[in-house]
Amino acid sequence: MKVARIIISILLLLFFADIARYFVFPDVGKLVEENPVKTAFMESREAEWKEQGLDNKKIHQQWVSLHNVSPNLIKAVLIAEDDKFWKHEGFDYQAIERSIEKDIAAKKFKMGGSTISQQLAKNLYLSSSKNPVRKIKEAILTWRIEKKLSKRRILELYVNLVEWGDGIFGIDQAARHYYGVSPARLTAQQASKLVSVLPNPIKYSPVGSSSYVRNRSRIIYAVMRKRGIFVPDYKEVMTIKPDVVPVDSVVIGVPEYLIDQAVSADSTSDKGAADKSALPAGKGDAGVSETPSGTDKP
Repeated sequence: MKVARIIISILLLLFFADIARYFVFPDVGKLVEENPVKTAFMESREAEWKEQGLDNKKIHQQWVSLHNVSPNLIKAVLIAEDDKFWKHEGFDYQAIERSIEKDIAAKKFKMGGSTISQQLAKNLYLSSSKNPVRKIKEAILTWRIEKKLSKRRILELYVNLVEWGDGIFGIDQAARHYYGVSPARLTAQQASKLVSVLPNPIKYSPVGSSSYVRNRSRIIYAVMRKRGIFVPDYKEVMTIKPDVVPVDSVVIGVPEYLIDQAVSADSTSDKGAADKSALPAGKGDAGVSETPSGTDKP
């Protein structure tokens, strides 16, 4: 019995030590100036290909600075992925609460509602597993990333490291692969379609025929038009000092019910059903409250 207690104590100590090490390692501070060559998620994808016998398959990624990325793309990313990006400190607690409620109702543990900072932490250092231990490690890394990096740098890392298609990492390769243009020349419609596949870039393609992509991109594009496709204070936001809270015209993302409609529309070919997922006509903001640019306060 005594030996069993000792073994259990050692295992618990190792378990907590494995989590605690993320308060110190890896060195997040390097990301201030250093561009990562390969992420944990990239290595995971390569391991998958090797298991499938696809030894010749390679990661396609080319770094591009944020000022060479179209404002359309930045706008679309913020609307679709993290509507409170400029205000939160790494965590959107309302989104997490909604996600937990859905998990309880579905009797599954998915824990969505991740911010751009959380997604970056996961892609850089962790796996795609959804288990609670990984989420704890992700939370620690997210907290450290938000403390060390400016919001602009977090955005730059995100658009360069996230997967936009099978083996296509970074917005430079995505823009060239799907549309034959540099990321600086992406139009608003192209950006909305690219961003619409981020929840599952392996399953969906921005140039495919999926009704999910068509409906979701239409919603994102509609919100972009309502708020002004080009962010009025884009240059100021992109060059602002890290210790100053920036202001962005995008404070409300795509409403949850519209995204749900877009997802459900993927299971039907009825054009009328698909049209219902678009923003309602003649209803002003259609559930998206408007905040004049430059007046929203953190």
